Amino acid sequence: MENVQGKVFKFGNNVDTDVIIPARYLNTPDAAELADHCMEDIDPEFVKHVQKNDIIVAGWNFGCGSSREHAPLAIKTAGTGCVIAKSFARIFYRNAINIGMPILECEAAADEIRAGDTVHIDFATGVITDLTQNRSWQAEPFPPFIQKIIDAGGLLASIRKERV
Repeated sequence: MENVQGKVFKFGNNVDTDVIIPARYLNTPDAAELADHCMEDIDPEFVKHVQKNDIIVAGWNFGCGSSREHAPLAIKTAGTGCVIAKSFARIFYRNAINIGMPILECEAAADEIRAGDTVHIDFATGVITDLTQNRSWQAEPFPPFIQKIIDAGGLLASIRKERV
C-alpha cells in the first residue's frame, strides 16, 4: 500500500452512513455522483475542500447505521486517502476493505490530531505522523492479505487479479 499524506477533516463519534452519504442520493450507481454529496449533511463544505489523500479523523463507531457500501465508496471517490477513527462499525470496516479504502483504528491519534493538521500515514508499519504537531502514533497495520486486497482496489479486483 502506498503511504498517504494530507490535510485532516475531523468528525466526532457515531458518524453514521446517512450523513456520510445521505439516502436521497442512493438511487445512482455512479461513484463520482455519490462523492459529490459525501459528508454534506455533517459538513456541507467537505467536498469543496477535500483533496486527493486528505484524511478523515473521527471518534468511536465511525460508519454506524446501514450496511450500504455507498458510504466508504463516496469517501474514497471524493479523494480521501484514509479514515482514522477510534473504532469503526464492523460492516463499514468490512465494506471499506471490500472497496479498497484504507482505514486505521487508533484511539490516541483520533483524540490528538486536530482538524487542518497535515498527517502522513505509513500503511506498512501503521505509523501515523502528525507533521503539524511533530507527533506520531502506532496503529495496527493491516495484515498482508488485506493490504493486498486494498492495493488491488478492493475484493473483487483482487479476485480478478488472482485469476489472471
